[in-house]
Amino acid sequence: MLLTGGLKSLLPHALRRIICCNRAGISNISGMAEGYEQANVVILHKSLADDFEKFCHANSGPLPLLYRSKPGEWKRPSLSSDSDIRKYDKAVVTSYFTGTDCLQYRKYEYGAFTGSLKSLKDYSEQLKDMVAFYLGCSFSFEKALQAAGIPVRNVEQKCNVSTYKTAVPCYSISTFCCNLVVTMRPIPESKLEAAVLATSELKETHGAPIHMGDPGLLGIQDLSKPDYGDPLHLHPGDIPVFWPCGLTGIEAAINCSMYCLQKLLKPSFSLARSPLVFTHSSGCMFITDPKNDSVTLRSSREVQQVHCISQDPLHYSMVSAEAAKKIKALESLIGTDPGDRGIVHLLRPDELLKACLSLSHARSVLVTTGFPTHFNYEPPEENDGPPGALAIAAMLQALEKDVAIVTDQRAMDLNKKIIEEAVQIGILKEPVPLLSYQRESANSALVFLCENGNPRRPRFDHLIAIERAGMAADGNYYNARKVNIKHLVDPIDELFLAAQTIPGITTTGVGDGGNELGMGKVKDAVKKHIKNGDVIACDVEADFAVVAGVSNWGGYAIACALYILSTCEIHDRYLRRAVGFSQSPKKTAWLSALPSVTKEEKLLKALVQLGVRSGKSASLEMEVDALPFYNTHSLMIEKLLQEAQH
Repeated sequence: MLLTGGLKSLLPHALRRIICCNRAGISNISGMAEGYEQANVVILHKSLADDFEKFCHANSGPLPLLYRSKPGEWKRPSLSSDSDIRKYDKAVVTSYFTGTDCLQYRKYEYGAFTGSLKSLKDYSEQLKDMVAFYLGCSFSFEKALQAAGIPVRNVEQKCNVSTYKTAVPCYSISTFCCNLVVTMRPIPESKLEAAVLATSELKETHGAPIHMGDPGLLGIQDLSKPDYGDPLHLHPGDIPVFWPCGLTGIEAAINCSMYCLQKLLKPSFSLARSPLVFTHSSGCMFITDPKNDSVTLRSSREVQQVHCISQDPLHYSMVSAEAAKKIKALESLIGTDPGDRGIVHLLRPDELLKACLSLSHARSVLVTTGFPTHFNYEPPEENDGPPGALAIAAMLQALEKDVAIVTDQRAMDLNKKIIEEAVQIGILKEPVPLLSYQRESANSALVFLCENGNPRRPRFDHLIAIERAGMAADGNYYNARKVNIKHLVDPIDELFLAAQTIPGITTTGVGDGGNELGMGKVKDAVKKHIKNGDVIACDVEADFAVVAGVSNWGGYAIACALYILSTCEIHDRYLRRAVGFSQSPKKTAWLSALPSVTKEEKLLKALVQLGVRSGKSASLEMEVDALPFYNTHSLMIEKLLQEAQH
C-alpha cells in the first residue's frame, strides 16, 4: 500500500478522484482523509431495505446508519456532492468505466461470495431495484485517537485493521441475523481511558469500545488470524481493544441471501426477493465529505472510567464517572465503624466498584454465608450475613442471573427456612437453589465448581462470601474471641482457593472483622490493627475485599451498586456489546429488588423466630452485632437507597 502524507491530508473529493483511477497503487484507505467520515456500503434489493434499516437501528453500535438511498438513487448529497456509487460523472472522469466510489466491491449471490469488482457498471439494470446503505466506519475515528496521543498500530504498521467475527449475537430482525463483527486496535494500558473518551461521542463511527482484554471472551480464538484485514503486532503493554464494525451488516446481508437460497430450494417457494448483494471490500470504504466532529461530537463529554476486573482472563469494564461516584459514596457509607473494631485500616478504595463490575458481567453466581459464632446455642449462626446474602441474591435474580447459595450441611434446614421466609416476605421472587459442599477427594472443589471437573467449563463466574467464617493460617476457624469453631464449619474455603486456579471465576469477600472468608486480601492489616488479629485473621484471599462496619451493610451496598450499574447507560452499552436495546425498561423490576427497611425488618423478625441471634450479644432481639435495627441498620438502609436512587 502506498500511503503518503499527501494522501492522508487530501480532501475527500480529491481522494475520491484518485481512488476512481487508482493510479497510486492503493490497496486500502486506512489512515487516509484524516478527520473525515468513512462509510461501509451494503447494497441490496429494495424488498429487503425496510427490514435491514430496522436491523441497523436495533444494532446501532456496529451499524450506525449514515444514509439510506431510494431504489436506483446513487447520489447522496448529505455525504458527498460529486459521487455516484456506480461511477463518476463523465465530466469529472473521462474513463468512467473504471471509476468507482470505493476501491473495490464484493458480490454475493445466495450468500456465497462470487467475485471482487472494481466497478458496478455492468449491473446498472439490477441496481435500479436496489437500495444502498452507508454505515459508519471505525477508520473515521483514527484521527481522534491520534489527536489524543494514542498510537494507531494499523496506521503505524501500514496495513489494514484486524477484523474478527465474534460469538456475540446481534438483535435479529426478520431474516436479518448474524453475530457481531469487531475491529481490534492494540492500545497501551495507560491509554485505555483516553481511547474511550476519544471515541465515545463519535456515535456515527461506532462510539466507544465494546470489549477490552482477552479476545476469547468474544469467542475470538486467535488474534493472528483475522477474518478480515491484516494481523497486527501488539507492543509490550498493549491491550486488545475491540470496537463494533460495520462489516456486521455484510454478515447479516449474506445470511439473509442464504435464507433466500434455502427457500428457493423448496418446491412451493416463489422467489420474490433478489439474492444479489453488493458490499465494499474490507478496508475499501466510501470516503464522505462530513467531518467526524461536524455532527456527532458534543462540547461536553461524560467522563468514563475503565477498571480491570479480572487478570485471568484479562478483562476490563467501563462505567460512567457519575455512576462510579455513587458507588464510591456507598463504599464510604458502609465503611463507618459503629463497633469500633478498627476496620478503617482494612478499607481498600474501589473494591466495591470493581467487585460489582465483575458481578455485572457474570452469568452465574454462587453465594455463601454463615458464621456459627454462638457455639453453645442451636442454631449457632448469627444474624449478620443471611440478610446481606439474600439482598445480593434478590438483585441478581432481578438481573436475570443464575444464583445459588452454598452453606454448611448441618445448616441446610435452617437456610431452607430462611429462603422460604424471604420468598414470603417478597425479598426473593423465587427460592434460590441451596447447595452444600464436602471434601471427598483432592479434586472435590474442582468437580463442584466445573462441569465434569473441567477447569475450562466453570459452572460459576463469581463466588461471594459474606460474613462467612474463614480459615486462619493454622487451618482453624475462629470467632472474634479466638474460640475455635472448626467443628461447625464445612470447608467452603476450598472453593475460593480452587477458584484462584480456574480462569474465569472471580471472587469477592465481604466482612467486618477480618476473620471472614475472603479477608485474606487484607490479612496483614487485620493482624496489625484488629483485636486478636494475629490468631483470627482469615488466610484465604478473594479478588475483591468489601469491608463494612456490619457485613449485612456490605450486602445491601452490593445490591445498590448493581442497581446503579444497571441504570448506567455507558455500562449497559458495554455489557450489551452495543447490540440490541437498552435494558432500561426493566428498571421497575430492579427497583423492587432493592433492600428496604420494611423487608429487612420482616426478615430480622423471622430470624428471631428461627432462633438466629445477634452477633456480639447473642440476644434474640431486633438487633445485629448488638446494634439496634431501628435508627441504626434501618437508617443505613435508607441512606444507601437514597444514594442509589438520586
